[in-house]
This record gives sequence, structure tokens and C-alpha cells, in this order.
Amino acid sequence: MNKKTTIELFYTLTCPNCKLTKQMLKEVLPQFEDKFSLKTTLANSPSGMIRTMKLGIHTVPTLLIDNKVVFKSVPTKEELIEKLKNYQ
Repeated sequence: MNKKTTIELFYTLTCPNCKLTKQMLKEVLPQFEDKFSLKTTLANSPSGMIRTMKLGIHTVPTLLIDNKVVFKSVPTKEELIEKLKNYQ
């Protein structure tokens, strides 16, 4: 059994770009079947703030794959798909 690759989205509730990124992930991830698990982290929650400080994240949306920052803004759908293909 293969371990899923974790995608983590740092977001805030008032961020319109975060909503766009989350929606795009919901549209794109089914193409990759069970390769990825999506985790969302509220950046301004107490535990989210600790993680953002540890990882040096200052902007949302920020997208991590396997704890590595891959996007610090809203990627295009094509950019996201190309990036995810690297992890198959």
C-alpha cells in the first residue's frame, strides 16, 4: 500500500484567493485518485500560527506538498496539475 502524499493549504477565513485555491484543489485532486490527502490549516488559529512561524509562511494561500512550500499564491490550474504530476 502506497502512502499518500500530503498537500497542506494554509488559509484564512476572509481570504478570497484561499477560497479559489481550495475550490481548484477540489476540482483537480480527483484526477489523481488516491495519491494525495488534503489538509487545510487555518493560518491564524493558534496551532496554525505556530506552524506558519516554523515554516516561515507570511502569506496566504500557501500550498505545501510534503511540508515543502510549492506555491505562495493562487496557481493556475495548469501549474497545479503540472506540480502534482511530479509527485506521482
